[in-house]
Amino acid sequence: MASRILIIGNAGGGKSVLARKIAAARGLPYFEIDAITWKPGWVAASSEEYNAAHAALIAQDAWVLEGLGWDESLPARFARATEIILIDMPIWMHFWLAAERQFKWMQGRLEHPVAGIAEPPTTEGMFQTLWETDRDSMPIIRRLTDEAEKAGKPVARIRSVDALNTYSGQF
Repeated sequence: MASRILIIGNAGGGKSVLARKIAAARGLPYFEIDAITWKPGWVAASSEEYNAAHAALIAQDAWVLEGLGWDESLPARFARATEIILIDMPIWMHFWLAAERQFKWMQGRLEHPVAGIAEPPTTEGMFQTLWETDRDSMPIIRRLTDEAEKAGKPVARIRSVDALNTYSGQF
């Protein structure tokens, strides 16, 4: 059976770093949802563009897919995933890690900018997104994760930076 690994959680939590490690270790293609969500200048893709790109991505036989995207697309992503890794740290930790990333980005030292966009988002906008994601999207993501686990899909929940740093899954 082909592996389709979904890594999901709030921004700044280490999803992309973990996804790249898993993709390399398992020889799977890596995809970033932000790359189909955002255009340069932090302009959102149109509904048509996003939905078509999302459908094409999740239809592939194998992947490591990380990121949030639009809430409406989450059920289809969870349905196609064969394994789910939920990064679910306290919101303050996401603020901290995202701020560290923001500093690196602003200094031009970020190795993999989100969505390949050279300029960082505004710090205010980033923090607002973190807060709204925690409030609005994370309850949906937790529910979908619980449902997937009840349906028999392997689920890992990462709740701290230490757990993230030591996660090996099935590398």
